[in-house]
Amino acid sequence: MDYRQLGRTGLKVSPLCLGTMNFGPVTAEEDSYAIMDRAHEVGINFFDTANVYGWKQGEGVTEQIIGRWFAQGGGRREKTVIATKLYGAMGDWPNENLLSALNIRRACEASLRRLQTDYIDVYQAHHVDRNTPFEEFWEAMDILKQQGKILYVGSSNFAGWHIAKAQESAARRGTLGLVSEQTHYNLLVRAPELEVIPACLDYGVGLIPWSPLAGGLLGGILRKIDKGRSAADRVVNELAKHRDKIERYEAFCDEIGEEPANVALAWLLAQPAVTAPIIGPRTIEQLDGALAVPDLTLSDKALARLDEIFPGYRTAPEEYAW
Repeated sequence: MDYRQLGRTGLKVSPLCLGTMNFGPVTAEEDSYAIMDRAHEVGINFFDTANVYGWKQGEGVTEQIIGRWFAQGGGRREKTVIATKLYGAMGDWPNENLLSALNIRRACEASLRRLQTDYIDVYQAHHVDRNTPFEEFWEAMDILKQQGKILYVGSSNFAGWHIAKAQESAARRGTLGLVSEQTHYNLLVRAPELEVIPACLDYGVGLIPWSPLAGGLLGGILRKIDKGRSAADRVVNELAKHRDKIERYEAFCDEIGEEPANVALAWLLAQPAVTAPIIGPRTIEQLDGALAVPDLTLSDKALARLDEIFPGYRTAPEEYAW
């Protein structure tokens, strides 16, 4: 496994990030343990979760599963760069969501308990909070750093100008600022190329794309439907919108002899600022299917073909001005 630096930091992470959102609601605890063990076995050290995962308000189901896995020992915690997130509601009372200093403190303590660890490697804001000033956000995060409870701070679902504002606020405090941004980015969703990716490049922020397979559309969806495998109504509806592109895409993957899911992930790894896309396997077999990705290098010709099928954006303002 060729590890990558997370943004401008010295932290080394695997080029695939193990997403854990399925652990609990979809994947049983025992099977989740097996997936995490397998991830370590093949060199994946970067795991992502969130306090709301598990979708039972206030319980942090997925974090608890990871915590019980850490508690088994065997170097599981020490080998893992664990990233978790806060923002979503963990209760119905005021200050049990968003990014106030009060919620940051309480949410961090709760995640530490559930994860059965004394520190979080990358603590991420799951969404921008337009009602909390970055001065308050950074003061709370800096206190957690001073207490040794978190090491790095990341963001998710920030616009480019949010990243810039956050970094300038951190610079005034003389602190490191954001080291990563999780954003919705894939061959079908290329809007981050306008301003999010340029901001990440300028500020040395590592990009961690979520939904790299566009909810399954880039994972060989036509083959699955043709073989009679079911797909959710949402996926079927989205496929209807993009069917021409998906048909051309899967034909291109056949042409180069690669699995569509792997091509989509390899394309992301070839994009500027990208550190590691998040993969969310429900089974070990799905995890194993992605292991060829770090060794899959797409040629310039292949990348150009993908741009023809899924046109991207130039950096703003050139995309719409001069």
